[in-house]
Amino acid sequence: MKRIEYMASMVFGGIFLLLSVLVVTETLLRKFFNVSLQGVDELGGYALAAGATLSFTLALLGRAHMRIDIFHEKFPQSLQTLFNWLSATLMALFGLFLFWVCLQIVLETLDYGSTAQTPWATPLKYPQGVWLAGLTVFAFTAAIYGLRATWLLFSGRSEQLNEEFHPKGVSEELKEELEDFEHRQQASGTVEEASLSAGISAQPVREGTQ
Repeated sequence: MKRIEYMASMVFGGIFLLLSVLVVTETLLRKFFNVSLQGVDELGGYALAAGATLSFTLALLGRAHMRIDIFHEKFPQSLQTLFNWLSATLMALFGLFLFWVCLQIVLETLDYGSTAQTPWATPLKYPQGVWLAGLTVFAFTAAIYGLRATWLLFSGRSEQLNEEFHPKGVSEELKEELEDFEHRQQASGTVEEASLSAGISAQPVREGTQ
């Protein structure tokens, strides 16, 4: 699961990194050459649509969607189980609803052959297809989560359901941040040790050549 989150976050970051490069290029061209690419704002809208669908899935995998949990831990376990199941089920229904609405829009675009009202006149089936693909991933992931929560509920495994679908509290977020910090520190230490070892091994070679 962590690997999927990492890959999704890399794609999300790559989209907006590319967009930022295009914005800088557009600004420099306008400033020094009085030339415009005539479509960076259009690409920005497409990037926002694609990035938003990726962020939906990324937040779902990391249990980062906001839930009002101020009273959650004070409820009896049976109510916690019910609310956790409702959260997963309603998210699945919401994901499927978004997918259905997006599919209707794409089908209408295909019927009319719609294009963007911009200088590029981009056929909307291409950016909307990416948008639909992102929402499909989100709807599929949410549906899997909803089905798993339902299966755990009706199989009487309420403790496991609460463990997997309870809202992420402050203590859990702090623990994850500390673990990530520790991993970054270990990775940084490994790189520094490798650089130091490479420098020490190269030292006699440099001295012998002088």
